[in-house]
Amino acid sequence: MISKGLRWLRGGRSVSQRFPEGLAPWRVVGASITGSSHQRFGEPCQDAAGWALGPERSLIVAVADGAGSAKLGGEGARLAISTAIDHLTGRRSLGSGESHEKDLIAALERARSALASEAEDRGVDIRELATTLILLQATHDSVTALQVGDGSAVIEDNQNGITGLTKPQVGEYVNETIFITAEDAMDRVETTTHLGAPSGGAVFSDGLQLLALKMPEATPHPPFFEPLLRFVSTATDAQATGEELRSFLASPRVTSQTTDDLTLVLFSRDDNLAANQDRSG
Repeated sequence: MISKGLRWLRGGRSVSQRFPEGLAPWRVVGASITGSSHQRFGEPCQDAAGWALGPERSLIVAVADGAGSAKLGGEGARLAISTAIDHLTGRRSLGSGESHEKDLIAALERARSALASEAEDRGVDIRELATTLILLQATHDSVTALQVGDGSAVIEDNQNGITGLTKPQVGEYVNETIFITAEDAMDRVETTTHLGAPSGGAVFSDGLQLLALKMPEATPHPPFFEPLLRFVSTATDAQATGEELRSFLASPRVTSQTTDDLTLVLFSRDDNLAANQDRSG
């Protein structure tokens, strides 16, 4: 069951919403498109993303990439995201310090359990639901991220500019990564916390890595992110903004670099939105 208020992307379709209602003080927009490699064989997009307002007006963002080799990878990605966000938005308070990372780890454990139960119900090996997972929780003064697999999360603050939170996890071979369904996934999970008030950020799947990150160090490429973060910070209509983002992801500039599915979630923080909601409420 998807959480009430969860903004959800499935195979490139987004739920319509407006700014600034609902997610104040955050503006969030995301899009997923099917990669040409999947289109060629009539396969659906196996990426998924979701976001929701958490306790104390924190922002929860999740991006997952179902394994291309898994028959139910896209379903695994969607189930992992909905389960993790349900857990994170169900808390009464945020806590402080290391508890943020512990909360994200607990959400990952819930997602793994949900995938195991789904596999048992369907009578399939859990590897058929294999997926990566990135979770991000942003507050007024910090951002915490968790990652298993490839893709990445970046944030921007007024003091440090654009900073990478996570880096793609690669396996022993080229194009090999780690999935949350792996037996050793909990040993491979990476968490990090950035202290400082975020002005914006992004979470994306591995299809964008060549454009968004400087390789091989896997650090953010500012010319890619700067216009996108300005774009979301001035957005007023989420549906129109989402369509513009989809058009960007489908443009030759992007698709010429990859045949994989593409997912990008952008967010910005505007405390005036929260103040306006307080006055109107």
